[in-house]
Amino acid sequence: MPELRSGVRRARAPVVHRSEHLVGNYVKTRAAAAKEAAAKAAAPPLHQQQNNKNITKGLVPNPVIIPEEDKLQEIMADASNNQEEEEEGNTAPFPDMVQVGGSPVYKVERKLGKGGFGQVFVGRRVSVSGPGATEVAIKFEHKNSKGCSYGPPYEWQVYNTLGGSHGVPRVHYKGKQGDYYVMVMDMLGPSLWDVWNSSGQTMSSEMVACVAVESLSILEKMHFRGYVHGDVKPENFLLGQPSTPQEKRLFLVDLGLATKWREGAGGQHVEYDQRPDMFRGTVRYASVHAHLGRTAGRRDDLESLAYTLVFLHRGRLPWQGYQGDNKSYLVCKKKMTTSTDALCEHCPAPLKQFLDVVVNMKFDEEPNYSKLISLFEDLLSPNPVIRPINTDGAQKIILQVGRKRGRLNLDEEDDGQPRKKIRIGVPATQWISVYNARQPMKQRYHYNVSDERLAQHIERGNADGLLISSVASSSNLWAIIMDAGTGYSSQVYELSPIFLHKEWIMEQWEENYYISAIAGSNNGNSLVVMSRGTQYSQQSYKVSDSFPYKWINKKWREGFHVTSMATAGTRWGVVMSRNSGFSEQVVELDFLYPSEGIHRRWNKGYRITATAATEDQSALILSMPRRKPNDETQETLRTSQFPSTHVKEKWAKNLYLACICYGRTVS
Repeated sequence: MPELRSGVRRARAPVVHRSEHLVGNYVKTRAAAAKEAAAKAAAPPLHQQQNNKNITKGLVPNPVIIPEEDKLQEIMADASNNQEEEEEGNTAPFPDMVQVGGSPVYKVERKLGKGGFGQVFVGRRVSVSGPGATEVAIKFEHKNSKGCSYGPPYEWQVYNTLGGSHGVPRVHYKGKQGDYYVMVMDMLGPSLWDVWNSSGQTMSSEMVACVAVESLSILEKMHFRGYVHGDVKPENFLLGQPSTPQEKRLFLVDLGLATKWREGAGGQHVEYDQRPDMFRGTVRYASVHAHLGRTAGRRDDLESLAYTLVFLHRGRLPWQGYQGDNKSYLVCKKKMTTSTDALCEHCPAPLKQFLDVVVNMKFDEEPNYSKLISLFEDLLSPNPVIRPINTDGAQKIILQVGRKRGRLNLDEEDDGQPRKKIRIGVPATQWISVYNARQPMKQRYHYNVSDERLAQHIERGNADGLLISSVASSSNLWAIIMDAGTGYSSQVYELSPIFLHKEWIMEQWEENYYISAIAGSNNGNSLVVMSRGTQYSQQSYKVSDSFPYKWINKKWREGFHVTSMATAGTRWGVVMSRNSGFSEQVVELDFLYPSEGIHRRWNKGYRITATAATEDQSALILSMPRRKPNDETQETLRTSQFPSTHVKEKWAKNLYLACICYGRTVS
């Protein structure tokens, strides 16, 4: 395992100090109130209602409920969201005539389509003669839309760089007219979705192969100029106008979600990050990394292209049909659990090979476009003239690769080393254990501990001067880690049938105990350990049916950091504390073990400080300590059984168990 090193630290918002201290942050938006009213008849038991709230322990002996500004802000935010929806339905009418940026006068005719960033109409030049195309596409975006918060649409900047390049339509004029930002563009023909739909909702292998190679050539040019598209799907690939020389050419449109994958004059790759609450794209075709909120890279466009190609050939993807608020979660889970063999059943072999490559690309890996294009060569007609789609953009690359065909090996890196597959593996449920370098100390572990035997193990440890540092659960049995290096002065604990028993926790807060370790079992029970002698000055926790990243992010802005984390069945419990000893914190959340993200965080100086996992997901909290430890070495293990043998081997190297959990990984 690599040693941790100091690195660039991500900037954070300033800490907000409050004089009040929250006991129950029972904020209700209008949407939440409506949901509660609708669900009154089927309300869960009282203890479940209480546990699903954000509970905070303050600094004062008798905490009070805060009449805080955040309540007003949250209600106002909810109202503004509703207002925005109303405005979108009641915007000013579109003009009948358009003239912007020195353009001719165009008459606005029928609507071509509507997307997340505006509406597109046919525009016809009024004057019989003069410069400019007779028929154009005119895109309108209202000045109050989400994409125009800071002036002209962001998409304009992207078209300034990419417009007119291979496979990207040209923008002829743009400007503001009335309440709308207007862009006058090349008029194009049907989308690939239109072609698929009018062809019996299927496409031939040769047609799909033509789409593949030409799409790759378009994405190569786009990526070369520093952008990833961010929303690759059949609806965004258009053919040229029918009955024109462009009718067989392929174009990629709708650049509103495009982002830069490199930055600065040196062209360095953007920094890796993960924000699980940030999703960009279309759920059906988005990459798994996009679902998980990871920074967009070139690999994401290629994964979306792979799903697009499979859809066009098969007519359906296995994750279609999910509905509801957790649709993105369910689709992402299905994508992760669907093998490439199953997804590409009845598809040409090159499609599976293509998918195998792109889903295993690293974040900053440069795609080998020529290798990928060469996969589809045998599916193409040898005569480019009679192919259903013009492949001029890919033809030169195909010819270059053809002469080297014997040397291409998709299972090897360009330097001949075996390719490491980062997402291919058998999903497994395992122990995840984390070890930190420490000065020699006494540490003890117990596992497969029943509720009845828990007390005797803890009492024996206390008699030997040991206190609990970490707890976990597997198969409704407990694992306990006790050591002499916690720094705590005393401890209390509770086994409860309630996942994080609010009343007991608040009683201990009154006695100046703070939560130092938590665990939950599949049957909903919990083990909560609270200690005196911690450095914490304030504490808050939340129980949620899904990983509560938005709440965590809010608490980060208030100066809290995650200090404990656990799951009980599918529920998550997260404890956050002020004065935690951390300066920065990030989350790695995945449906498999997020090895790539962990290594990238390690290289920036972060260390794993909390872990938790359900049967579906694993989450790791990585923190930047305010005081740099003398030895920053950290190692992790994934084992099917409790790692008792491995723990002893680590002890011999002065590496001690820091945190442990049981849940989803990959074998």
